Amino acid sequence: MRIDGQRESENVEDRRGRRPPVPLAMGGGAGMLLVVVLFFLNGGDLAGLFRLLARPQAAPQQPAFPDAGDDTVDPAEEPLRQFVSVVLADTEDVWTEQFRQAGQVYRKPKLVLFTKQVQSACGNASAAVGPFYCPGDERVYLDLSFYQQLKNQLNSGGDFAQAYVVAHEVGHHVQNLLGYTELVDSKREQADANQWSVRLELQADYLAGVWARHANEMRDMLDKGDLEEAIHCARQIGDDTLQKAGQGYVVPEKFTHGTSAQRARWFKAGFQSGSFGEAEVLFTIPFNEL
Repeated sequence: MRIDGQRESENVEDRRGRRPPVPLAMGGGAGMLLVVVLFFLNGGDLAGLFRLLARPQAAPQQPAFPDAGDDTVDPAEEPLRQFVSVVLADTEDVWTEQFRQAGQVYRKPKLVLFTKQVQSACGNASAAVGPFYCPGDERVYLDLSFYQQLKNQLNSGGDFAQAYVVAHEVGHHVQNLLGYTELVDSKREQADANQWSVRLELQADYLAGVWARHANEMRDMLDKGDLEEAIHCARQIGDDTLQKAGQGYVVPEKFTHGTSAQRARWFKAGFQSGSFGEAEVLFTIPFNEL
């Protein structure tokens, strides 16, 4: 992946080394949809997640909390910090233009880098949940050590796989701006709530593919094998793959992100079409056709 000379985003909030002063807990009332990459590795289910999280705020708010101490930031993370900042800047350029063409204004999200644990408008979270997007403060949260887990535990390394993770979470921000997050949240009490979550996740994969298509057209950034890295990463975090790895068997009724095949399919579909408008198909076709 070629990113030399590209700008870094001004919307990176570096909280690495800062520790929230309160015990870890997913706080608040029911309703906030917190999207995590490795949710099934932690044995949860979507209904429980919905009950634990708070509704999105009427306007984004930055959670305020005093610093409870500092940990040392690993200097070896600096190239990776720069990398994700460049990727975020690239998503800003692509989605600003896509929204402009659609007659809308793109509101840029923040990317919060943290170490071990973090406080968000969705409550507190540990790095164990993986990267996530919080609609309540319109921020993507990422502990850079996740990329080592992605490589070592899920056998998915490579710089474009790393970029895909950021693009997927930014895809959730795009969904939030378009109203899809609120739509899925409104279905949380229904028997098919997990199916709505799968639609949301696959659409975020599709949007990540749309970003990759336009970013490559703008900057010719993809090297040979980059696309395959992202597709492999998408396959490695499919619900069926994660369930089988975590518990030895698959329970389709508990899928919240889609199968490995579905995630790869819709990322590729987004890359091949590059169509922002066609993202709505993920919410219009029958569930068994996803």
